[in-house]
Amino acid sequence: MSVQQAKLDGQRVLITGGTGSFGKRAAQMILEQCNPARLVIFSRDELKQSQMQADPVFAPHADKLRFFIGNVRDRERLQRAFDGMDIIIHAAALKQVPAAEYNPFEAVKTNVIGAQNIIDCAIDRGVKRIIALSTDKAANPVNVYGATKLCSDKLFVAGNAYTGSRDLRMAVVRYGNVVGSRGSVIPLFLKQRKKRRISITDERMTRFWITLDQGVRFVMKALTITQGGEIFVPKIPSMRILDLARAIAPDAQVDTVGIRPGEKLHEIMVPEDDARSTVELDDYFVILPFAQEARAVQQHWRKLGTACPDRFRYSSETNPHWLTDNELAEMISDLDLPEAREWIEERAGVSRIYPRTV
Repeated sequence: MSVQQAKLDGQRVLITGGTGSFGKRAAQMILEQCNPARLVIFSRDELKQSQMQADPVFAPHADKLRFFIGNVRDRERLQRAFDGMDIIIHAAALKQVPAAEYNPFEAVKTNVIGAQNIIDCAIDRGVKRIIALSTDKAANPVNVYGATKLCSDKLFVAGNAYTGSRDLRMAVVRYGNVVGSRGSVIPLFLKQRKKRRISITDERMTRFWITLDQGVRFVMKALTITQGGEIFVPKIPSMRILDLARAIAPDAQVDTVGIRPGEKLHEIMVPEDDARSTVELDDYFVILPFAQEARAVQQHWRKLGTACPDRFRYSSETNPHWLTDNELAEMISDLDLPEAREWIEERAGVSRIYPRTV
């Protein structure tokens, strides 16, 4: 699906966290593939906004692109920023797990209170659509980041019940680790391989993987198909951290350093307790809202999809789709990193299948 299908032509779009990895890529794809009336980048960092504004990728779109300094914690600033907006893509968050563990209430203020501010301001300003980005860590959370994102998800789902007569639909997109995003382990492994020594937390660990482009396209799809109140979960591949390390640096020594506070061995995107309200479609799942007011939404999706069986769970260790080395190489080839380009160049002309762990 192209971004064009999200029907963004002539729409006024705002991206919170717009200077982050997802925000920048989403902005680029929207500007290049659609014809929005306006695209507003809302974020806290004036330096990143200045760098983004000067980027040759965005310079040709200066007539449509606006930069708005603000924080989702600041409700008054959001009220000003949302004035006249049609669509909000909410990507702002405090997402580093160790930082959130050490500064839990800071994560609450951004991820929870910030989410409620966005909902309230969107209702007041006549916004038509909101898609909020979530994470696999919000399903059965064990860390502060996951817990705050679960609260955020619940707020956006429940927010549909009190929009009144307004034409506002809010939904959530939940997916796994983004290849190459800030804090991702893949750029770290690409750097470590030069020293022929890679550190992993636990060789049993598995994770879901998705590229930035795939994430952006899925968010745009959700904007198009949402009825209001759903949590959309794409079907994406898993890979063991040990296999990932071996694929990137097959000759390197692997050091196991242990799981950090707040980490899981495996991630879940559809927990067992949500299975009874989840439907499966060809390439994604939809977790349906429970509210009485959402009966029409429930009926809509139950007609289109297949109800998941009781005790179903979509987890990274039982996922039927495992990332192959060639698929991994294709993902890494899209990264704008010198280490990625070096790795691809070294791998060119070589077809290796590295042994999988059991």
